[in-house]
Amino acid sequence: MRASLALHLGLVAVLFALNFVLPAYAHGNIARVMTLAVYAIGYNIAFGYTGLLSLGHAMFFAAGMYGAGLLLRFTDAGAVAAFGVALACGAGLALVTGLLALRTAGVSFMIVTLMFSQACALAILYFAEYTRGDEGFVIAAASRVVAGHDLGDAQVRYLAAWALFSAAFLFSLWLVNRPMGKVLVAIRENEPRARLLGYDTFRLKLGALVISGTVSAASGAGYGLFFGYAGASFAGVQYSIFPLLWVLLGGAGTVIGPFLGTLFMFYLIDLSSGITDAYMLIAGVALIGLTLFAPQGIAGELRRRAWRGLP
Repeated sequence: MRASLALHLGLVAVLFALNFVLPAYAHGNIARVMTLAVYAIGYNIAFGYTGLLSLGHAMFFAAGMYGAGLLLRFTDAGAVAAFGVALACGAGLALVTGLLALRTAGVSFMIVTLMFSQACALAILYFAEYTRGDEGFVIAAASRVVAGHDLGDAQVRYLAAWALFSAAFLFSLWLVNRPMGKVLVAIRENEPRARLLGYDTFRLKLGALVISGTVSAASGAGYGLFFGYAGASFAGVQYSIFPLLWVLLGGAGTVIGPFLGTLFMFYLIDLSSGITDAYMLIAGVALIGLTLFAPQGIAGELRRRAWRGLP
């Protein structure tokens, strides 16, 4: 446990130190990666640890983004209040979704979550008078200020993204080492046996989904506040597939895996797009290779080959 804590705190420390040495382009990229990695961390709680394969997590990301963005667009509530509202939107939506979707399992659960997500995406388009539909809207710079610090400033944005990532990352580490985290893994591995042992698996899965949706909404709110934009594309199917890919690449059911997967995928696309317009082909080949030779993901292979106690 001490070695694991040292590893995870070490990553947090390295990311903080990078703020002072990275060139401008990489500085902005890592801030974006950390923000999106929070989304992957949220997804990992539901999928990696609890076994809930959702195809609708984009609705939680978008709930956070639009919950914060719309409040700032129509009121003078401030960024802190907007972030709080975003968390409440994500948690509320996850609770309602879970109460209905968790009556199903397996493929049915995937389809139901996808339907909910598509309904949310269509609602964003339908209420274009407020959301600006496909076009989206810019979140005013004057609204993106916390304690006198402008989130649009590169240094402030990086440190805010680092703080958000660190909080979600260390919370995930804490959760999986708590009794609840152990029971979630038991549900993932053998739900009937966990139920036989007396655990209320429905309640625990619902709790995991609400936590997952709240963390995902925090990522969406952070993305909107840090980069000043909210758009309907973030509610699309692709943004439900991305966190699944990030978690699978990094290692499902590992704390550090979501960050590694997000970082790998982001720079794979970024670097290959500078070589060819068919950058998704290069990304696809690399993903297939990683799936064939490291089926448990980067951190999963590390745990299998070298560090069996890696959470």
